[in-house]
Amino acid sequence: MNQTGLAILCGGLVAGTIDIGAAALISHLNPAVILHAIASGVLGKASFVDGASAAWLGLALQWAMSLLIAGIFVTAATRMAWLRRRWLPAGLAYGVAVYAVMNYVVVPLSAAPFKAPAAPMPVALNLLAMLLFGLIVAFFARTVAARAN
Repeated sequence: MNQTGLAILCGGLVAGTIDIGAAALISHLNPAVILHAIASGVLGKASFVDGASAAWLGLALQWAMSLLIAGIFVTAATRMAWLRRRWLPAGLAYGVAVYAVMNYVVVPLSAAPFKAPAAPMPVALNLLAMLLFGLIVAFFARTVAARAN
C-alpha cells in the first residue's frame, strides 16, 4: 500500500472509530446503539430491532463513510501542500465542513428516523466531535501522505 492509501486507511479508521465513542459519550448511549443509529440511515427504524447484524452494518457504514471523508482530504492534501503545512486550521475547517454535510445533507436524505439536534449543547458537542474528526484526518494526511511527495 502506498503512503496516500495508508494515510486514508489510518485517518479514516481512527477518526471513524473515535467518532463512534464520541457519539456514545455525547448521547450517553452504548456504542452498539450508536451503530444501530448509523445503520438506520439505510434500514430506518428496523435497524433498532435487527440485532447484531444491524450493528455490524452500522460499523461498516461508519468506516466506509470515514474512509471516504478521509480520502477526500488526503487526496486534496497530496495536491495542495498548504493543507499539510497548515494541517491544524485545515483539519478544523474540514471538520466544520464534514459536520455541515453530514447533518444537513446526508442524514436528512437518509432513512434515519431522527433529525440533527437543534439545542445549543448537542450542536456544540457534535461540532466538537467533527472538529476532532477533521484534525485526526489532517494529522494523518500531514504525517503519512507527506512522505509520498
